[in-house]
Amino acid sequence: MFAGVNLLIAVGAIIMILGFLGCCGAAKESRCMLMLFFVALLLILIIQIIGGILGAVNKSKVESAFELALSTMVDSLQSTTGEHKEYQEEFQQFERKYKCCGLTNGPKDWGENFKPSSNICQCEPEEQSSDLCTKYQSKYIYKKPCGEVIMQQIKDNLVIIMGIAFGLAAVEV
Repeated sequence: MFAGVNLLIAVGAIIMILGFLGCCGAAKESRCMLMLFFVALLLILIIQIIGGILGAVNKSKVESAFELALSTMVDSLQSTTGEHKEYQEEFQQFERKYKCCGLTNGPKDWGENFKPSSNICQCEPEEQSSDLCTKYQSKYIYKKPCGEVIMQQIKDNLVIIMGIAFGLAAVEV
């Protein structure tokens, strides 16, 4: 779950070191330091371009990796221990905001945590007659799984993300 955070910290540290290398190389007029700075920036640029191309070419693999990640997150929703309570509360807020239920299988993703007395996946009273809701265990819940909502958000913004990545790569050149 924190792999992305750790990756960003590592990348930030590397960029900070590279900036220091470039500044020191310029201040001391060291050809060796400036050459290392140039090579490192060139490598970063190449990695960005390769990552962008691979992301664009392997969209289907990204979707299957996303499905795999969703299946592991379902375990956190089904947990009855207090270990994942904060995640479950945040996810309930997500469900209310985006009018969805569960990750892949609707209320079944919540397992034993889904009780008729809880407000998990519950539709607002004014939406109960709409196409957004269905009746399940004597209450109205949202039909659409949140995994679909998340994937649609990614698809809608993928072009923007790729455009920003290639734009930054072009600026770096």
